[in-house]
Amino acid sequence: MMTTPPPPAPPASRNALFAYLDALGIAHETRDHAPVFTVEEGEAIKLDMPGGHTKNLFLKDKKGALILISALQSTQVALKRLHHTLGCGRLSFGKADLMEETLGVTPGSVTAFAIINDPEHKVRFILDEALMANDIVNFHPLKNDATTAIRSQDLLTFVRALGRAPEIVKLDE
Repeated sequence: MMTTPPPPAPPASRNALFAYLDALGIAHETRDHAPVFTVEEGEAIKLDMPGGHTKNLFLKDKKGALILISALQSTQVALKRLHHTLGCGRLSFGKADLMEETLGVTPGSVTAFAIINDPEHKVRFILDEALMANDIVNFHPLKNDATTAIRSQDLLTFVRALGRAPEIVKLDE
């Protein structure tokens, strides 16, 4: 039986993230680029990177619960109705300092990989069903100046290795 390697101490660096993916046997390919802050700014980069490209939302519900959503960039996430789907309080965007404190990333760099910096599972992590329908998924490697591609099944391996059960939700209603 293979034991899961422990993740690096938070906040993980890009190199620590890659070393952890390597330790898990997860293939990854990264392309460096100018910092990207919006889905639109990243359009040119995405042209020669196959797979599902993402938008990532850091949210807080009215009761203080934190949620990170990684969705396919084209998924229409209806924030006003999302709390019904997720069974939580009404949602709004989480503040930048809270994001940095819990996930170790700054606005524009929110990514599924940031859960590596949440060993206490303070942030609920939701994956978009439409995103996971892609064989390859693309995320920033903790900073928005690069994009890393991995297989969607390997993303699930990463999530499980961090002691989380993948939560895949149909967000495009």
